[in-house]
Amino acid sequence: MSQLSEQLPIVIHSLNIGFIQTLKLFIVTLLGALPIGLIISFGSMSRFRPLSYVTKCIVWMVRGTPLMIQLLIVYYFPGLVLKNPIWGGGETGRFLASSFAFIMNYACYFSEIYRGGIQSVPIGQEEAGLVLGMTRSQIFFKVKLLQMIKRIVPPMSNEIITLVKDTSLARIIALQEIIWAGQAFMKGSQGISGAIWPLFFTAIYYLIFNGLMTVGLGRLERKLEYFR
Repeated sequence: MSQLSEQLPIVIHSLNIGFIQTLKLFIVTLLGALPIGLIISFGSMSRFRPLSYVTKCIVWMVRGTPLMIQLLIVYYFPGLVLKNPIWGGGETGRFLASSFAFIMNYACYFSEIYRGGIQSVPIGQEEAGLVLGMTRSQIFFKVKLLQMIKRIVPPMSNEIITLVKDTSLARIIALQEIIWAGQAFMKGSQGISGAIWPLFFTAIYYLIFNGLMTVGLGRLERKLEYFR
């Protein structure tokens, strides 16, 4: 019991550091993927067929391959194949590579949600706007956008909750996120080895984080009820 009480502060401190890295990756991914996903959705719906085909092909490839493979390719391909390790070394380089891979992966998923939300708005509203002399950009921002937001919140919420858990995949390129920190105590870290109990604490971090996200997104969805 005394050994556990001595180890607990060490483990909690290490997990806190790992959780900060997890939180940073989550926030950076959201900030990048949300706007880029909208841009990609415009490319998918473009009337310019070459752009539409290329965009849809990229989305298909990204959504059709595991994020873990994408992380490995993004991080190792420049250095091993192109002989140009653009990410540099150390934790900063791994974080940058992880952020890029996560942003592009989730942007492609978000783009399909955006596309579905935009196309779910009745075409008659766009035709009415054109008759009234509105431009297509005015119709999108003043008529379609708010209705689209209401429709995409539930599927977007699911993807965001999935993102919270997917951040753990970054450990494949040795990014020291929270699961990496917890697993290190099994292999030997800071004088502690063969300890599996820190992994249970990592699960508690995820449960609390996901719980807070679920409550927040649920409130957002309720506030958008007036768009029904």
